Amino acid sequence: MPVMVQALVPVFALIVMGHLFRRWNFPGEGFWVQAERFTYYVLFPAMLVYKLGQARLPASAYGEILLLIVAMLLVMTLVLALLQWIWRWPGPVFSSVYQGGIRFNSYVGLAAAGMLLGDDGLSLIAIAVAVKVPLLNLLCILMFSLAAGQGPLRFRPVLKAIVTNPLIVGSVIGVIWSYFQIGFHPLIAGILMPLSDLALPMGLMTVGAGLQLKALRGASTPFLVSSVAKLVAFPLITAGLALLLGLDGMLVQVAVLLAALPTATSSYILARQLGGDAPLMAGIISGQTLLAMITIPLLLGFLW
Repeated sequence: MPVMVQALVPVFALIVMGHLFRRWNFPGEGFWVQAERFTYYVLFPAMLVYKLGQARLPASAYGEILLLIVAMLLVMTLVLALLQWIWRWPGPVFSSVYQGGIRFNSYVGLAAAGMLLGDDGLSLIAIAVAVKVPLLNLLCILMFSLAAGQGPLRFRPVLKAIVTNPLIVGSVIGVIWSYFQIGFHPLIAGILMPLSDLALPMGLMTVGAGLQLKALRGASTPFLVSSVAKLVAFPLITAGLALLLGLDGMLVQVAVLLAALPTATSSYILARQLGGDAPLMAGIISGQTLLAMITIPLLLGFLW
């Protein structure tokens, strides 16, 4: 447990640093918005190509990842639907509870996997991200249509967003690079390596810079339910599913870590665009990110 805490402290310290720098308006107005764009479109794709391109994972790992992730998402969707049947929240509120209960912050996940499990763990979680993000986008759009009254589903913009997602593009290129064992010329490696090294610290600081602590005032029942479901129930459910499916090893560690992560910061944009409860979503994002500093070490120490 102390080793795990020691590995995770830098992850959350960088998040806190990013929040403090944003509050102090350092290094200047508008910096953190552009830093987030640069991280999303340049640094993380470069890191995924570089790390996955060097990975040598067995072919069976891809099928096992897909099987476990599909099971995780289906079971958690049923759990959240049951919670909605109990509490009967308005559609926009439930859409934010749903996103808070099932989505994940990929920046925190990639950083934590790299710190705890090394490059092999980072490669596995990158593949899991490439599998999970498209499925999550489709599920969330479907849930908005059903719960928030958004009318007929519009799959074309959803598919476009998935196909052009830089994290998915970087993961796919990296997997292809690895599969054909192309390797990296020293010139290419000399460019990708420093970008890769910069991705995780910058990504974590942009997560901190995006926290909206004012949104936590008057934390409500939906916030509490969504947070308990995401940070406690989901990792426990995932561990049970892995046991049921007969899976073990690093794959299970990666899946539990994915389930234990706070919800994605992009959930706020989706809530605002599709008629969800955006203020509640902002509170869930910020609150879960702070709570995860406690729950992730405790749960991983218990489940790993």
